[in-house]
Amino acid sequence: MNSEKLIVALDYAYENEARELVSQLGDTVSYYKVGLELFLNTRGSIIDYLKHKDKKVFLDLKFHDIPNTVAQAAAWAASFGVDMFTLHASGGAEMMRTSVENVSDICARMNIKMPQMVGVTILTSFDEAGIARVGYKDSIGDTVLNLAKLCQESNMRGVVCSPHEVAQIKQVCGSNFLTVCPGIRPVWAAKGDQKRITTPSDAIKIGVDYMVVGRPITKAKDPQEAAFKIVEEIGGVTE
Repeated sequence: MNSEKLIVALDYAYENEARELVSQLGDTVSYYKVGLELFLNTRGSIIDYLKHKDKKVFLDLKFHDIPNTVAQAAAWAASFGVDMFTLHASGGAEMMRTSVENVSDICARMNIKMPQMVGVTILTSFDEAGIARVGYKDSIGDTVLNLAKLCQESNMRGVVCSPHEVAQIKQVCGSNFLTVCPGIRPVWAAKGDQKRITTPSDAIKIGVDYMVVGRPITKAKDPQEAAFKIVEEIGGVTE
């Protein structure tokens, strides 16, 4: 289904706001991202709500700590029954490998499906000047590719990256290595604070597996119409 490539970001502070959007979007959207703010403000209950509604959940908490701490956190994330969640790739190979192993063990014990674990590379709010200021010596493209290869070597399922890096990642890591991309903006939507962006149709053409879209839908006058237009745009490429 075309709609399964679209993940709508529930970037809200309160559960009632998120529930209202999910209700508005109905069957148009089947996959939602839950980030730090909403997860903490709801103490995780938003996940139960989404699963009750038969929605898929992308838990985007971007774990980044010493290997043992992240491995334990990752096991807890998996136990919620989420479909995908994030670790920061810059946490290193040991952190990611240990987490994958721990999640695999907990899923086997609980007899639940293993979630897709993806590594965050370089946030799409960064440009070249921005990553240089925090100490990266290589370009964004080279840095993202290096982190993607590290994720693959660590048995991660894929990465979070901008659409601009997808083609090279697929070339080096293979077509089955997942790319999850924020920074997707239809031509009719405002750019916002994202710097490395592309349209939904172009994203599909270059091989994006999942596109994360927030404000073009959540801030639209008619969120369902906005989501439907994006799903239609995706379908115009994939059909």
